[in-house]
Amino acid sequence: MSIGPIPLMESLLTIQTTTIKREMKIFLYFAGLLLLLSCKTPAQKDSNSLLPLDKLKAGNERFANNTPKHPDESPQRKQELTTGQHPFAVIVCCSDSRVSPELLFDQGLGDLFIIRTAGNVIGDYELGSIEYAVEHLHSQLVVVMGHSSCGAVGAYLESHGERHEDHIQSIVDYIGGEPEIKSIDSHSKGDPVAATKANVQHGVHLLKNSTPVLKSLVDKGELTIAGAYYDLNSGKVSFQF
Repeated sequence: MSIGPIPLMESLLTIQTTTIKREMKIFLYFAGLLLLLSCKTPAQKDSNSLLPLDKLKAGNERFANNTPKHPDESPQRKQELTTGQHPFAVIVCCSDSRVSPELLFDQGLGDLFIIRTAGNVIGDYELGSIEYAVEHLHSQLVVVMGHSSCGAVGAYLESHGERHEDHIQSIVDYIGGEPEIKSIDSHSKGDPVAATKANVQHGVHLLKNSTPVLKSLVDKGELTIAGAYYDLNSGKVSFQF
């Protein structure tokens, strides 16, 4: 039985309409996906393109303003890190429980290579760890960070030449022997902020002149070493060079 011209046209129109609807759904799906990807905030779009130091500054600003993003904590990030790590910065800081670099700089897993000692003192073990991060993980920024109310610096200031009967004395001797500490002017001798910043300056100077690895990279402009001071009251980190 043959189909008349009108039913045939209606059938063709139905097929055509169904095809158009299906194609429109596909188009709208991908258009929505592209729109979603393009609607990231400027901070999200620019975070990966920031220089390491700027990335730390932006993260600390979020932390200090109580607007952290807590990046790089997803299951996907954890899976990525099973094959290796590429931290963009090395942080040498105090062991103080109030000074956690991942939180202060609002960074996540695999972002920072962290070395912590009381008073952020630096010896051969710490130097070897820093060299590993720079040489093998290709970190291009090293930050030596002190902080307000540092117990190690306080122990030095309060010792007044008296000896501790424990290993804390080694830390006091280290800090007291730093040329930058000795060069503090007489008016600031007992100032914990001045002493802490001098201690940070010592760490920066030590690393910038450390051979055979760090000094060479600094001289070639391939590595930046900076000092920093974290204020417990404000939550802000200030940088010094």
